[in-house]
Amino acid sequence: MATDKNRATAAAILPLVGGASNVSSIAHCMTRLRLGLVDRTLVDDDALKALPDVMGVVEDETYQIVLGPGKVARVTPEFEALVAEGKAAAPQPPAPESAHTADELAAQGAAIKAAQKAKNATPFKLFLRKIANIFVPLIPALIGCGIIAGINGLLVNAGWLPGITPALASIASGFMALIAVFVGYNTAKEFGGTAILGGAAAAVIVFPGVANVTAFGEKLSPGQGGVLGALGAAILAVYVEKWCRRWVPESLDVLLTPTITVLVTGLVTLFGLMYVAGEISTAIGTSATWLLAHGGAGAGFILGGLFLPVVMLGLHQALIPIHTTLIEQQGYTVLLPILAMAGAGQVGSAIAVYLRLPRNLSIRKTIKSALPAGFLGVGEPLIYGVSLPLGRPFITACIGGAFGGGFVGLFNQLGDTVGSTAIGPSGWALFPLLQGNHGLGTTIAIYAGGLLVGYIAGFVATYYFGFTKQMLTEFNVTADEAAAEGLPSADPSASLAHDKEKEPAAA
Repeated sequence: MATDKNRATAAAILPLVGGASNVSSIAHCMTRLRLGLVDRTLVDDDALKALPDVMGVVEDETYQIVLGPGKVARVTPEFEALVAEGKAAAPQPPAPESAHTADELAAQGAAIKAAQKAKNATPFKLFLRKIANIFVPLIPALIGCGIIAGINGLLVNAGWLPGITPALASIASGFMALIAVFVGYNTAKEFGGTAILGGAAAAVIVFPGVANVTAFGEKLSPGQGGVLGALGAAILAVYVEKWCRRWVPESLDVLLTPTITVLVTGLVTLFGLMYVAGEISTAIGTSATWLLAHGGAGAGFILGGLFLPVVMLGLHQALIPIHTTLIEQQGYTVLLPILAMAGAGQVGSAIAVYLRLPRNLSIRKTIKSALPAGFLGVGEPLIYGVSLPLGRPFITACIGGAFGGGFVGLFNQLGDTVGSTAIGPSGWALFPLLQGNHGLGTTIAIYAGGLLVGYIAGFVATYYFGFTKQMLTEFNVTADEAAAEGLPSADPSASLAHDKEKEPAAA
């Protein structure tokens, strides 16, 4: 039954994005189905947003449909199958009637593509997306192993099942012991090299025998440099491999290219990258610890307040390498619980909007449908469906996140560290992954207190400062009243789209 429901969702989405022929690529992250589209104008945004399982849409380098955690991983394979079936059954398009028609279509496609990429096609943002794409596929394993590690910790502390806990520890730690290999594999794949060669280059880092190698006057340690070393090794492997493809004769390519790639990259990794990456990794851990120990409240306030704009820009996944490095070093990342407070501010803000606009059934319906996901840490539906289109409530939501982050940061500063053993979940979904330097009860209480502060601060800031009198006049009406009085649409998403249509093309 579940499969049928997921296939029905995929089948409902496909025609609204222009059909199988309009889909050029398919991928997914924790919450979003990411599509490459041939012609963006064929997409029916309003109809997509109206689907029961769609929480919102995000327009970036790819077209992103927010389905939520768990759901997106089940819908994507069904969507891929439908697209494959559609393309296989589609008749071959007839030859263009004239070169003029083909030129017009090509120009139209190029203009659409250029307009979409112009927003976020800076070299820095494109590089960050590549880095994010390396780590996103690893998140399910990080979550699974993190929860198992938490369960094992509870059993060990309670003295229960001593015969089982060593097995659970092995299951939880096995992936982290080899995460460098997976990072190397994905890195080479993302940067255009042979994936397995990237994995082989990164595997040197976790090989126990490196303890016999001396670099910079010190013996190396297995795993030294961690994911950052693996990242650097795999990127180097890609460039060495591409150099070999250009200069090695084709008759010798199958023998020489992989050998030279692994040998050169391995030597540079052992006698340079591992040491340098190790120092950088240590600096990241030391800096995070020092920052929260000495300025936790202020740092938490800033991090919690700025994270919603980072999510809005789609750059939050660029923080994954930092989180992963902290998990490797300390067993948990102290940054994620603070950043998760941004979602609490967003939830509080949305509740205030709900109460301030009692007559706007459209916005209230959107909030009611998006709040459960918001409590679980999926913030895109509330960001793009409510607070961002309205403007001021987005700012007040950030204020709520700042106060929640400041609360958690303050306790870090007082010596009660709150961390997460994995990345991906947020909001209430983060509770099973919490870990700190004191008892689990204390850690959970601090995190829950931060959420409560974020909810309250976001609510109060939005309720009293989130609306001007003009906004209340425009939005606190029914759809029929808005149409009759010629006011902007009661749907903030529609208003935002209307405003964009009025912007000059060069904006």
